[in-house]
Amino acid sequence: MNIEPTKIPGAYVIKREPFTDERGSFARMFCKKELEAAGMRADIAQVNLSTNHKKGTLRGLHLQKDNAAEDKMVTCLSGAIFDVCVDLRKDSPTFGQWTGETLSAENGAALYIPKGCAHGFVTLQDNCQLLYFMSEFYEPNSTCGFRYDEPFFSIDWPIKRPYILSEQDSKWEYIDGLTFEVK
Repeated sequence: MNIEPTKIPGAYVIKREPFTDERGSFARMFCKKELEAAGMRADIAQVNLSTNHKKGTLRGLHLQKDNAAEDKMVTCLSGAIFDVCVDLRKDSPTFGQWTGETLSAENGAALYIPKGCAHGFVTLQDNCQLLYFMSEFYEPNSTCGFRYDEPFFSIDWPIKRPYILSEQDSKWEYIDGLTFEVK
């Protein structure tokens, strides 16, 4: 595995290094020892699968807070997505900033999103599947979210108008970036 830090402290891009021969390829997707050596938490409480049928599906921006705050590692098993991590940690030097990475079945990359950061993605192709490795169990009462088009974040989504957006994701309120706190 090749682990590269992003501009967001604690967020990493993880690239598989496949072994290829006449049969195909074999690559490690997860190695607790290597992830922890790079400074990531590598405990898995839950693994989730997200299936998205249409290009332009946007999910996010989401996170869990308080005792349910989670680290997550996301990889794309089929199709391609633009995956985003937004730093919402008030004490972070990159508070309010984001980083994005194209994850695809072809490039085999993953994005590690640390606690205190929101996560979202938009599908770049039809029929995308994502695998999430989560450090905490899902707690519905600890979930919060933010607008994908929040001016304070100024995310440069490669698809400007999502074609499919959940009712919940379309109803998150805009925030005041100067006084904002995760609530």
